[in-house]
Amino acid sequence: MSFLEKMKSRYTVKKYNPEVKISDEQIAQLKEILHLSPSSINSQPWNFVFVSDPETKQRLAEVSYFNKEKVLESSHVIVFRALRSPEDFERQIEENLPEGSIHYYKTFVKPKGEAEIKAWMKHQVYLSLGVLLAACAEMGIDSTPMEGIENDKYDSILGNEKYVSLFAVTIGERSESDKNQPVHTPKKRLERQNVILEI
Repeated sequence: MSFLEKMKSRYTVKKYNPEVKISDEQIAQLKEILHLSPSSINSQPWNFVFVSDPETKQRLAEVSYFNKEKVLESSHVIVFRALRSPEDFERQIEENLPEGSIHYYKTFVKPKGEAEIKAWMKHQVYLSLGVLLAACAEMGIDSTPMEGIENDKYDSILGNEKYVSLFAVTIGERSESDKNQPVHTPKKRLERQNVILEI
């Protein structure tokens, strides 16, 4: 099946089969894929926490609003986090990036102030979300991106105060009873001519 056909069949899972766990081999592949995710100037202001421990999943589920059942029934929860402090970020890039990349940051990002720096770092993390969702589609893994989490409580549960939780993705295998499957609920998108333009 082509990647296009896989994207046509992927969807945001609303109900998982709790009996099915993603294999260690596929989890290892997803970890490496996220490790290779692109970011502006190769900034990588992130970390990704893979959660499969039932007790931790239960605690996260309780602070996931309407996503509770998805968290509990999924195989894994992946939490996407960004560095909290611009100072920590600057230390990281000064230790790891070439001078040209550091110059770009100091010239075009840093002068905009702390709020814009933090927004820019968060944008990089969202790039990795697209990579993960596409990888899951390619690998036949079902997924659910979730911004509906209590971020500060996720931070407390996961620890490491240097990072702030932005969103999470549950992965696993869809339940056959999930009514959100495209066979039951066809995908809806804006008209192609309104979103795909040529100049």
